[in-house]
Amino acid sequence: MNRRMSVVSICAAVGAVLVIGEWSGSISAQGGPAASYIVVLQQDVPDVPAVANEHARAYGLSVARTFQRALRGYAAVIPQARLNEVRNDPRVRFVSEDRPVFAVAQTLPAGINRIQADESSQASGNGSGAVSGPAVAVIDTGSGPHGDLNVVGGVNCSTGNSFNDGNGHGTHVAGTIGGRDNGSGVVGVAPGVPIYSVRVLNNAGSGSWSSVICGIDWVAERASTIKVANMSLSGSGSDDGNCGATNSDALHVAICGAVDSGVTFVVAAGNDAADFKGSVPAAYNEVLTVTAMADFNGMPGGGGSATCRSDVDETPADFSNFTTPGSADEEHTIAAPGVCINSAWKNGGYKTISGTSMASPHAAGAVALCLASGACNINDAPADIISRLRTAAAAQAPEYGFAGDPNSPITAGGRTLYYGHLLYVGGY
Repeated sequence: MNRRMSVVSICAAVGAVLVIGEWSGSISAQGGPAASYIVVLQQDVPDVPAVANEHARAYGLSVARTFQRALRGYAAVIPQARLNEVRNDPRVRFVSEDRPVFAVAQTLPAGINRIQADESSQASGNGSGAVSGPAVAVIDTGSGPHGDLNVVGGVNCSTGNSFNDGNGHGTHVAGTIGGRDNGSGVVGVAPGVPIYSVRVLNNAGSGSWSSVICGIDWVAERASTIKVANMSLSGSGSDDGNCGATNSDALHVAICGAVDSGVTFVVAAGNDAADFKGSVPAAYNEVLTVTAMADFNGMPGGGGSATCRSDVDETPADFSNFTTPGSADEEHTIAAPGVCINSAWKNGGYKTISGTSMASPHAAGAVALCLASGACNINDAPADIISRLRTAAAAQAPEYGFAGDPNSPITAGGRTLYYGHLLYVGGY
C-alpha cells in the first residue's frame, strides 16, 4: 500500500484530521516548470509587499499573498529556472515548498463530562455558563454560522466569499471548544467563548501551507484579543529545535512568531497510530499536542460500551499518535477524549465523529477557560500555560486517568508509548 492510499484509508476510518499531502508543480507562463513556494524574508525587511512585487517583476513570479506578522514573507508560484535567484537575494532567509492540506474528517457530551468541565467555574451543561473571553481562533475549514457558536469575526484565506464553514469540520471543532450553554444542542468546554473563524481550507477540506500561514499571520496580528488557536493538521516533518530556521520550515517559523506574540497553539497529534515526532505541527515543542483516548460514558474506570466505533473504553484511541517517555515531545503532550465526539456541524446540525482533531479542541477550550477564570494569567507565556495544564492533569489521582496514561503505561513493539495525562478542567 502506498503512502497516499494509507493516509486515505486511515482518515476514512477515523473521520477528522487534516493531512498534508504531496504537491505537484504547475507550468509557468514562461514555459518552464514552476511550483508554489513560501519565501521567508529576513525579519528586518521593512516592506514585505515591496520586496514581493520587486521579485515578481524581476523573476516572473505570481504572488498569491504576503505575510507580515507571524513571519515576514510571501507565497508565490516561482519558475524553476528563477528559484535560485530568489534564494540568493540577501533579503531572503529561505524558500520553503508550499504543500496542499486536506480535511478528512444540548446534551452534555461524554468528553466534556469526562474532563470535568461540568465541575469548572462555568459548570458546562447547567444552562447558564458563559465565557466572555479571551477569544479562540479555529484555524480550519471555517466555523459556523451555527446557533451554538459565538462567532465574532474571522478571515478567509481560502476560496469562497466568506469565512463560513462549508465542510463541517471546523464547526465541529468550535462546538467542542465553546458551544453555548443555552439548554439546547451541545455545550463546549468554555461555553460561549468568542470564536474567530479562520478559514484556511475550502469546502472540500483542502488548501495549502501558505493558506494556513495566512491564517496564522492574521491571528498573530490580533494577539491582543486572540490568545488561543486550535489547529488540526498533520503532515510529514520534524522539529529542528530552532523554530524552522535550520530545516527551512515556514510553518514552524510562523507558529513560533505567533507564539512569541502571546498565542497558545493547541494541535492534534495525528491519526496514524505512530510516533508524532515525524509529523508537524504536532512535533513542534512550542505547541500543546493532544492525543486521543476513548471514553463512552463520561466516567473513569472503564466498562463503557462502544458506540460509533469499536474502540475500548478508557484506553488510548486505536488510531492516536503518541510519543515516548523521555523525549522532548513528552513535555508538550496531553490526552483528551477523541472517540465518538458529538458536536455542532454545518447548517445548524450535529454530528458524531472521531479523531485527534476532536481531542484537540477539548484542550483549546481548557486553555480559554483557564485564562477566563484567572487560573492562568493572561500575560503568561504560552509555554507557562501549557505547563500549567499538564501539571494540573498530572496532579489527579491515578483513578482519574486511563489505561495507557503515564500512571499505567503500555508497551508495543518493545517500546513504551506515551500519550500524556488526561486533561483536567475541574479546577478552572
